[in-house]
Amino acid sequence: MKIALDAMGGDFAPDINIDGAKRALADFSDIEKIYLVGREDEVKASCDRFGLTGSRIEIVPASEVVEMHESGLMAVRQKKNSSMSVAVDLVKSGDAHAVVSAGNTGAAVAASTIKLRLLRGVERAGIVTQLPNEFGVCNVTDTGANPDAKPRHLVGYAMMASILAKYIYGKQMPKVGVMSNGSEDEKGNDFTKETFTILKHLASQGRLPFDFVGNVEGHDLFEHEMDVVLTDGFTGNVLLKTCEATAKAFGKWLKVELKKNPLRMTGAMMSKGAFGAMKQRLGYDAVGGSPLLGVNGVSIIAHGGSNAVAIRNALRVASEMLRARVNPLIEEAMEQLGEIPNASDLANK
Repeated sequence: MKIALDAMGGDFAPDINIDGAKRALADFSDIEKIYLVGREDEVKASCDRFGLTGSRIEIVPASEVVEMHESGLMAVRQKKNSSMSVAVDLVKSGDAHAVVSAGNTGAAVAASTIKLRLLRGVERAGIVTQLPNEFGVCNVTDTGANPDAKPRHLVGYAMMASILAKYIYGKQMPKVGVMSNGSEDEKGNDFTKETFTILKHLASQGRLPFDFVGNVEGHDLFEHEMDVVLTDGFTGNVLLKTCEATAKAFGKWLKVELKKNPLRMTGAMMSKGAFGAMKQRLGYDAVGGSPLLGVNGVSIIAHGGSNAVAIRNALRVASEMLRARVNPLIEEAMEQLGEIPNASDLANK
């Protein structure tokens, strides 16, 4: 498999991307080649610093960079030769099988959606982010691709994310719920109620390849065995950033408290291994990147603050999706599902 890496994407580019690519090539023999897309002189200098050479890498020149503050859609339209656009173009042309970027999320979504188009049967693409819980991970979708989603879009997200949960995370019958303000059937706003109604109807007809458990609350993400939680991109993005900020704040507060006296510091030293394990479990670098499901190609969006480990793992996620044939499985599942009804039509029956 061949993967295009946006070498200029991320807060610490290009070095973290080059270091991450070197780690991935050392660890994953099935990655045949990584295309390093970006400003040629900068990418080459970074490769020299990290000693990254050989036939499994190829530098693809791209003179422009999409900055984090730019409008994603405008950047895709105006910066035709950006590292992100050129990387996606490699997938579009068939030279690469997947693209990985830690750059501007909006631009990554826009470039992937516009250039690669959507899979057969998919109405909207959605970002799926893995949050750690007591049972492995909870796949939350959408976390930023489509802030103004419709209930039927969430049905598509459920189908796609359940494929991911089954074939990547080994959940034979994924548990899927709708994010709401209570677990009772009648809870929620019009949007979540309509989503619930459609999924409940499809479940009663035996058309869903997953276990629809109904409404779920925020604490269910971490306390219960939830494999997929559905929400719109606006709410999902707020949820994701809140979780990230909470984890960081907790870590800072804990460090301050542990340094308050020698006894606590001694205890902290004895628990260093446990703290390290918790940091690894909660950090986004272990996950690597979030798949943008629904586009006709594998597109992985990594965190802007990614380090080399995160980039290595984002490349791993891309290779896992290719090996599992996630996109063909999504198309098959959407075809088997058939037409998705509107909640208003069901209410009139």
